[in-house]
Amino acid sequence: MTTDVPGVTDVSDAADAGAPVPELSATARALVARCAPRVNALARLMSRDAFEQLRGYAELPTEVKDVEIAATARHGLRLFLERVVHDPRTGPGDLDFFRERATQRAEEGMPLHLLLTTHCVGVRVLWQALCEAARPGEDAALAELAGCLLGAEQRIVSAVTETYPDEQAALAAERREERRSLVRGLLAGTSPPSDGSRLDGPSLVLSVQLPDGPRAPVAARRAVRRLQAALDRAFSREVLTLLDGAGGRAIVPGRVPLPDDLAVLLDDACGPGVRLAAVPTEQVTEIPEAARTAALIVRVARACGHPAGLHRLDDVLLEYQLSRPSAGSDRIAALLDPVAARPELIETLRTHLEQAQDRRATARLLTLHANTVDNRLARVSTLTGLDLSTPRGTALALAALLLRDAEEPGPDPNDRP
Repeated sequence: MTTDVPGVTDVSDAADAGAPVPELSATARALVARCAPRVNALARLMSRDAFEQLRGYAELPTEVKDVEIAATARHGLRLFLERVVHDPRTGPGDLDFFRERATQRAEEGMPLHLLLTTHCVGVRVLWQALCEAARPGEDAALAELAGCLLGAEQRIVSAVTETYPDEQAALAAERREERRSLVRGLLAGTSPPSDGSRLDGPSLVLSVQLPDGPRAPVAARRAVRRLQAALDRAFSREVLTLLDGAGGRAIVPGRVPLPDDLAVLLDDACGPGVRLAAVPTEQVTEIPEAARTAALIVRVARACGHPAGLHRLDDVLLEYQLSRPSAGSDRIAALLDPVAARPELIETLRTHLEQAQDRRATARLLTLHANTVDNRLARVSTLTGLDLSTPRGTALALAALLLRDAEEPGPDPNDRP
């Protein structure tokens, strides 16, 4: 605890810089001097008795209570007494000790409300000691010291509340980055599971695609938070994720069932139109392939016009197989070479297939007239030789799109934020 000017006054930058402040009366300084021999006893009273009454304090480690918190109490008491008796100036480093302790408490997970309450209780204990030491006729001196205590408490609480949240934010960012690094490594097949991660056995790997594609930074962060929270609730555990505003990957440790209402829960959290696929694994080495499979299932399901929601491999078994590389893959993909430089034709073809060849739905999504859609599809048929009115022509066009998509470098899980 540090002293400020006598009475209740604002804390100024000048005081923080060590500028002189009005001195206390000789009576007030004499009263404080009488309490000086009680510093150690008062510190023990604070850390062992007064603080023990606070909810949550008893759960703190013994060494924290008996050593570190007691040392903080002694430091505060001595600083207050020295400032009042010997030097009524507040030094620029007076609050550094309390900032350091606030950082330590944040690292240990001590709740901020409990930390601040210990400071307030400490002020009350010191005030009671001053009242007990006061002699008849020293009421004015007590009033002076009350102002000092209130000013000191204000400065300490301000320093702690500035430091503690900053440290918590830094720790949270560090933990998030550690988790992202772990997931990146698991998806790339380069990181063994850390002890206690439960990832050395079965797991469930998900690929999630959010509606509307990329978002602005603020909206993307909001979408990531909502998606993370929805996944944690759905699986009743902390889900490892690597997400951005467009979706991403998730790894659920353990042999967990896939909730039947998972797609509904994600729609409620992120908006309608969420697509996802899940692939179970038996061991950690299977995670990279499972992630690729889940992502491809989502891509194929969208390309085939399946409604948004949960996609299973059995739902797109034929289309999935069509998208797999084979001896004829290059020739099938090359069927669309004649329109490769016409993105509007490729987009129309893709949307038409996604919409189950519904020309009106295609026109609505592309904000075109239905006749324009017909003209573009006719142009695709003329340039490529694919008859989109036949099952075979449609299947070849779909396979060509899927194979061309597979050739294009998609988002690398290691590059996701």
